[in-house]
Amino acid sequence: MINSTNIEKLSACDLSDLITKKKISPVEVIRHFKDRIEKRNESINAFVYTEFEYALKEAEKLEQRILRNEAQGVFLGVPFALKDFLPSKKGWTHTHGGIRSMIRKDNANSQFCKAMEKAGGIAIGKTNAPAFAFRGTCDNRLYGPTRNPFNTEYNSGGSSGGSAAAVADGLVPIAEGSDGGGSIRIPSAWCSCFGFKASVGTIPSVIRPDAWAATHPYCFIGGITKTVKDSAILLNYMAEYDSRDPLSIPHRKTDYTELMKQPIKGWKIAYTPDFDIFPVDSEISELTQKAVLKLEEAGAKIDHVHFNIKRSAYELAETWCKSISIDSTVELEYMKKNGLDLINDHKDELPDDFIKWFNRVKDLSILDFHEINLIRTEILDMMEDIFSSYDILISPVTICPPVRNSDDFDTKGPKSVNGIKTEPLIGFCETFFTNFSGHPGASVPAGLTESGLPFGMQITGKKFRDGDVFAVAKAFEEISPWYDLYDIPLSRNIY
Repeated sequence: MINSTNIEKLSACDLSDLITKKKISPVEVIRHFKDRIEKRNESINAFVYTEFEYALKEAEKLEQRILRNEAQGVFLGVPFALKDFLPSKKGWTHTHGGIRSMIRKDNANSQFCKAMEKAGGIAIGKTNAPAFAFRGTCDNRLYGPTRNPFNTEYNSGGSSGGSAAAVADGLVPIAEGSDGGGSIRIPSAWCSCFGFKASVGTIPSVIRPDAWAATHPYCFIGGITKTVKDSAILLNYMAEYDSRDPLSIPHRKTDYTELMKQPIKGWKIAYTPDFDIFPVDSEISELTQKAVLKLEEAGAKIDHVHFNIKRSAYELAETWCKSISIDSTVELEYMKKNGLDLINDHKDELPDDFIKWFNRVKDLSILDFHEINLIRTEILDMMEDIFSSYDILISPVTICPPVRNSDDFDTKGPKSVNGIKTEPLIGFCETFFTNFSGHPGASVPAGLTESGLPFGMQITGKKFRDGDVFAVAKAFEEISPWYDLYDIPLSRNIY
């Protein structure tokens, strides 16, 4: 056995390798991360629910199987976190993003949980998220904000903010995320993690009573990791066909850890700082351009491209808010029929912006729905026009660095950048286009701002060419590794 002092710095697969080789006990691993969570979580508020006793019992059972040479799995013994949003671990509880009156027992395991357990991982708890996952920051009235491990005055990003902060701060090596507008990529960018969103239909999402509920916009399940390889392994386990998901695609046997090794020499990469419509903080624009140019070292050809989008970034962000609020409004009506009237009886548990958008969409006309689809079609065509000439599209993940936490449990993005009005829930992010269109995307840690806050570079690929996104991310990881950023001293982590 080896000393477990610094195992929180390891990737999930490297930690699993030590456990598999009997160099460290899975019980020792769970105890280590339990102690670390208890010591550090108060400062960042990443975990809102823990099951340490369960995790220790699972580790004890696993240790006996390892000693009998009966255990296997690429994430063997690795503790992982789930997102406190939708049901994800049968018998545990969720709050739908910090809504007290919606605390319920989970009735099923999520696709992420099933994949991680199949790979040998051990669930240890759940992480913070905003109400209905309806914003690109992480804050709610039940648990409060998740604070950024790099500077706790700032937000982690959202909606999977608790998961990203937990991975960045070494509380777990891997955590669940979901992405309906950038909710994996945004917090990954602000916490310097790797976050990947697959192509539509790649990872099954079985939803009832409405099987199409997560399609306007497309919503995805995925994970947040320290390394590209961990994310590629995770997709190996999560990608499968399920006939009960109307968008699920049949899969040939694919190993994304092999696809990530593709050389990108000669690849044509399109780069945009702003899609010619987003106002981008000058430091973010400059640093992202420096980051993307590093891919020339791997032989890629970088072109600064332009777009002809006829709508403003503000209008497109409001379209996203409108679109995703339709599903939430339908869900609220189902709850009301079953005796829970959130809007009228529990208004104080919900953000004001959520209620505002509920009121805006509840009386939409058929033509309003049609207009949303027209806008999504424009974005889809824009993407496909680019991919007719280029292999990859790169942009910033967000147009600004992390924002300061608000003291009213309602942290949002900026209302303006460079003097131009921005929509504060998602309008500071360049991520939601791929939720309109279904293309794969990732956030890669690209460095720190002058004030020491992380930012991310977004890699978008052709639809169903997820391996290409991994290949570019892996090439960047080798050119510009980010692992030293995770060595966050506790003194920088006191709130």
